[in-house]
Amino acid sequence: MIRALCSAPIAAAFLAFTPLQASAIDIHEVRSPGGITAWLVEDHSIPFTALSMAFKGGASMDAEGKRGAVNLMTATLEEGAGVRDAVAFAEAVEETGAVLNFNASDDAVSVTARLLTDTRDGAADLLSEALFKPRFDTVAVDRVRGQVQAIIRAEATDPGSIAQKELAHLAWGDHPYGTSINGTAQSVATLTPDDLRTARERVMGRDRLVVAAAGDITPADLGALLDRVLGSLPEKASAPLPGPASPQLTGGVTVIPWDSPQTVVQFAAPGLPMDDPEYFAAFVGNYILGGGGFSSRMTDEIREKRGLTYGVSTALSTGLFGDLWVGGMATANANTGAAVDLARTEWGRLADGVTEKELADAKTYLTGEYPLRFDGNRKIADILAGMQLVGLPREYVNTRNSKIEAVRVDDVAKVAKRLLEPEKLRFVLVGKPDGVTSTNP
Repeated sequence: MIRALCSAPIAAAFLAFTPLQASAIDIHEVRSPGGITAWLVEDHSIPFTALSMAFKGGASMDAEGKRGAVNLMTATLEEGAGVRDAVAFAEAVEETGAVLNFNASDDAVSVTARLLTDTRDGAADLLSEALFKPRFDTVAVDRVRGQVQAIIRAEATDPGSIAQKELAHLAWGDHPYGTSINGTAQSVATLTPDDLRTARERVMGRDRLVVAAAGDITPADLGALLDRVLGSLPEKASAPLPGPASPQLTGGVTVIPWDSPQTVVQFAAPGLPMDDPEYFAAFVGNYILGGGGFSSRMTDEIREKRGLTYGVSTALSTGLFGDLWVGGMATANANTGAAVDLARTEWGRLADGVTEKELADAKTYLTGEYPLRFDGNRKIADILAGMQLVGLPREYVNTRNSKIEAVRVDDVAKVAKRLLEPEKLRFVLVGKPDGVTSTNP
């Protein structure tokens, strides 16, 4: 499925799935007869299974000079397989009642499936064909290529996309993170069906695979399903993973002129991975800083008190190869300088400490919303696959909230002092900001 920069409807019966408490989820590790490992949450109340798979590396596995190949390949997997062209393949999938989705990101090629119990084997065969016998017919490749090129053109005229791309380039340089997974108009135009076959081989291997399932399936049946779908998967992908990326950000401001009454503001600094001992202190701190909507300091100072923006937010952006702490907003050109100064001030002020009330409110929200994420088999399967992708253990769903509850006021201040240095915060502005020019430290 093609997406812009930054993955079929489900019947009402599936939306009636009762939300689970995270602590109540029993995750089984299943190993198929063919040696494929998966995590499973059984739920036999509704006759379908959600399957979520991911291949580590994703669009970061593009070969040199072939940027956009993995993204185009992924979007074309469902455009015909085996003896069926795109139309025939779509009709065959529809007959089974299955829903198949293929998506690429910087970190993974993700494959999700909703498989009805009664037609599961037939749908599994179609999924296997899409993964291992894709046709990459010229007519289908050209059609999807056109969709990608339309996105590239749209991004070139969207201030938010322009700011994101520039900030990514400043942060990551020549690492794949530094460019869009869509590639450029020039790179996508030259991609051939053979390039897509090569891209698939570079990404897909058992050494890159994580799998999760949730729903109406037993461990034994899941093992058989895994071999049915993935039995043709080679032991190793054909290309090594890229190395870790260290953010190259320095402080300062980059202004990209754009004829608009408002300026889009993006900012970032180095972040931290989820296995960092101070990650949860940063996670809670981010909620207080800018991740908590109207509960956050930046919203209070920049929007509520001064009316300089409709919305401002921050987030921890964690990836397989590198991490950032990011934020963004949009503001009238005349207000840009003041808004940027306030964002920089609040960025640094977190190191001065947070109040016990701020900490308690953040904990209440962050622990309370977590169980609500587990409100359906599809979401559960996606969460379990994501956990494996970043290396989290199965017990994480039961220990995550306790880690948040253990964060103290001093912990937030400590990680903020370590990471949130105002002079190292990089801003990218796209617009006509009054009185603001590009600077470097």
